[in-house]
Amino acid sequence: MSEKAKKFGAFAGVFTPSILTILGVIMYMRLGWVTGVAGLWGTIGIILLAHIVSVTTGLSISSIATDKKIEAGGIYYILSRSLGLPMGGSIGITLFIGTALSISLYIVGFTESFIAIPYIQELTGITEISVSSIRIIGSIVLLILVIIAYISTEIAIKAQFFILGAIVLSLVSIVVGFIINQQPQEIGIEPQQAIKPFHDFTFEQVFAIFFPAVTGFTAGVAMSGDLKDSKSDIPKGTLLAISVGLVVYIALVVMIYYFVDQATLLSNYNFLMALAWIPALVVAGIWGATLSSALGGILGGPRIIQAIAQDKIVPKILGKGYGVNNEPRNALIFTFIISEAGILIGDLNIIAGVVTMFYLSAYGFINLAFALEKWASTDFRPSFNISLWIGVLGFVVSFLIMFQLDILSMFGALAILGIIYHFISKKQHYLEIGDVWQSVRASILRKLLTQLSKKTLTERNWRPNILLFSGGAGSRPHLIEFGKALVGEHGMISNFILVINSTSKVLFPKSKQALTKDILSKDEGIFSRLQESNDLYKGIESIAATYGFSGVEPNTILMGWGRKTEDHVRFAKMFKHLCDLDHNIVMLDYNKEKGFGNYKRIDVWWRGGSNNGNLILSLIKYIRSSYKWRHASVRIMLINNENSKHDRIYKKAKLALNNMRMDAEIRIINNEVDKTPVNKIIKRESGSADLTFLGLADVVEGKEQDFVERADTLYQDLGTIALVKASTFFKEMYIGV
Repeated sequence: MSEKAKKFGAFAGVFTPSILTILGVIMYMRLGWVTGVAGLWGTIGIILLAHIVSVTTGLSISSIATDKKIEAGGIYYILSRSLGLPMGGSIGITLFIGTALSISLYIVGFTESFIAIPYIQELTGITEISVSSIRIIGSIVLLILVIIAYISTEIAIKAQFFILGAIVLSLVSIVVGFIINQQPQEIGIEPQQAIKPFHDFTFEQVFAIFFPAVTGFTAGVAMSGDLKDSKSDIPKGTLLAISVGLVVYIALVVMIYYFVDQATLLSNYNFLMALAWIPALVVAGIWGATLSSALGGILGGPRIIQAIAQDKIVPKILGKGYGVNNEPRNALIFTFIISEAGILIGDLNIIAGVVTMFYLSAYGFINLAFALEKWASTDFRPSFNISLWIGVLGFVVSFLIMFQLDILSMFGALAILGIIYHFISKKQHYLEIGDVWQSVRASILRKLLTQLSKKTLTERNWRPNILLFSGGAGSRPHLIEFGKALVGEHGMISNFILVINSTSKVLFPKSKQALTKDILSKDEGIFSRLQESNDLYKGIESIAATYGFSGVEPNTILMGWGRKTEDHVRFAKMFKHLCDLDHNIVMLDYNKEKGFGNYKRIDVWWRGGSNNGNLILSLIKYIRSSYKWRHASVRIMLINNENSKHDRIYKKAKLALNNMRMDAEIRIINNEVDKTPVNKIIKRESGSADLTFLGLADVVEGKEQDFVERADTLYQDLGTIALVKASTFFKEMYIGV
C-alpha cells in the first residue's frame, strides 16, 4: 500500500504560516521606529492603509478560491488561470523573487537581534552590528533553514506550532513589561516628549518599510497544493490571519506610543527586550517570528517557481518534485541562491523597499483578476461572494501606493513585468482551459456595440466596414490587398469566400459553413469565412441583406467588376439590388498587366453633382494612410463644358477639399471647344495613373445589358479602376459642373 501525501488544514496549512509571517521581523524590529517617526495617528494610518491592500487582496483570493480549486503555486496559479500564462507567469516570477527576498528580510532582522545580545557578542567576538557580520551569520541561518525544508515540509510545518507559542508568550511578556516598568500617561495626554510626525522621514519612506509586515498572508496561499480543501481552508485561514494581525499591530502601537519615549524608539531597534517582563521570551519571540517567517517563505517560494516551471515558462528542472509530497527540492536550491543574494545586501530597509514594490504589483493584479472574473466571466460562481468594487479598490490603491512610494521604482517594476510578459508571450504558451480575457473582450464588445447602436453616425466619424467577396487569397489577391488599403487601421473587413455547390437544394448548406485559415486572419480587424452556396448572385444578395447587426453593419461592399461575367443581365440586377439595399459599392476592375503600378498617383473623376465624390474622398483618406499608398498624390479631375465657369469650379473644388482636410491637385479640363468624348478624355489624362476612381450610374430596368457593356467600353484600356456607387448616407456635393 503506497504512502499517502500529507495534507494540512486551514489552521496548520494557512493560518499558522500566515500569522507567523505577519507577526514577524517588522513587528519586533521596526514597529517602534515607525511609531517614533510617524506618531500615533500617523502609524495607525499607515497600518490601515496597508490593510486596505491586504484585506481587499485577501477577500479577492478567498472569493477566487471558492470558485475553483487552487492547486500548487498559490497566487501564481490564481493569476495564470485568470489572466493567462503570459501575465500570470510574469507576475508569478516577480512574486517569487519578492518571496525569496522576503526570506532575506526576515533573516537579516533575526541577525540584527541575534548580534545585539551581549552573550552572543562575547561568544562570537562580534562587538557591533555591521554589514559583514550580518552577511556571515545570515548566510549560516539561511543554510540551516533550507536544510530543514529540504528534509521535510512536515517537519517545518510542525516546528511552526512551537514558534507560534513562543510569539504568543513574547507578546504577553511585552504587554506585562509595559505595565510594570512604565507609568502610562493619562488617556488623551501626549507623552512627555511629544512626537512630531514625519520630521526626518516622509510618509512614503516609512510606509515602504512597514508594508512587508502585512504581506504574510500569501505564505498560506502558497501552500495551496498541500491543503486538504483549498476552497475552504484558504478563505478561513487567510482572513483570520489578516484580522488577528491588524488587531495585534494597532494594540502594540497604542502601547508603544504611550509607554516609550521617542528617543528610545528612534535609536534602539531592540528596545522591546529592555522593557519586557521576561526579556528571554521576547528574544524567543523575535527569533521565532523572524525564523518562522523566513521558513514560510522557504516553503512557499519554491512551490511558486515549481508551478511556473510545470507550465513550461521557466526551465523544467525547477518543476521536478521528489517523494510522495512532490517536494520542490530543485526549486528550493534556486530559492536559496536568490535569498542569499538578498542577504549579501545586508540592509533590512533596502530589502524591505524592494519587497514592497514586488508584492504591491502582485496584489494589484490579484485584485484585478478577481474584478475581471466577477465582471466578465460567465463561469465565475464562487460560494464566497463579495462586491466587484472590492477588487477594483484593491487594484487602484495598490498602484496608487506604488506611485506615491517611488514612481521610478514603480515603472521599473512594471518594466520588469513587461519584459517577462513579452518573453513568455513569444513562447506562445496557452492553457487549454482559456482565461478571463475572452470574457472581458466579449463584455466590452457588448457594451460598445450597445453604445454604437444608440449613436447616430456622421460623415466625420464614418469609417469603412467592408463586406468583401474576394473568392479567397489565391484567386484574387488584388481584392484582398485593396480591401486592406481601404480600411487601414480603422475599419473592418468581413471576407466571404463563396464556393459554388450547384448540387445543394438550399442556398447555404449549413453543414458546409466553416471558418477558414485565410491570409486575412493574420490582420487585425479582418475576418474570413468560407461559405458554400448554390447560386453566386443570390448568395451575395442574401449575405449583403442580412449580415451584421446594429452598430457594426457593413456599409461598403467590395467585389470585382464583372467584365468577364457570362451573365451581364444577372450581374447588373445584382448591382441594382445592392443599390436598393443602400450600401456603398466599390467594384475593382483590376488590370493584371499594370496592377497598382508604383502606388504613386490616384486620379478621381468627378462629375461634380453626385454623392459619389464624397465617398471617394473618404475612401482615399484611408488609402493614403496605408503603407504602400502613403506617398501617393491625388488629382481631382473635372471636365468643364463651359470655359467661363473654370474659376468658379476651381474655387468650389478647393473649398470641398479644405472641408475634407485633404491635399490634392485640382485639374479642370475645358472641353467647350473640342467637345472630346468623355471616355477619350479619361484615357488621355489617366492612362498613366496607378489607380483611377470613377462613379457608377444607376441601372435602368430593362437595360441591364447596356449598363455593363457601356461601362466596359468606357473604361477599357485604362489600368486599374475602382468603380464607385455611394449610398444615401453621403450627401450630394455640387461644385459648379
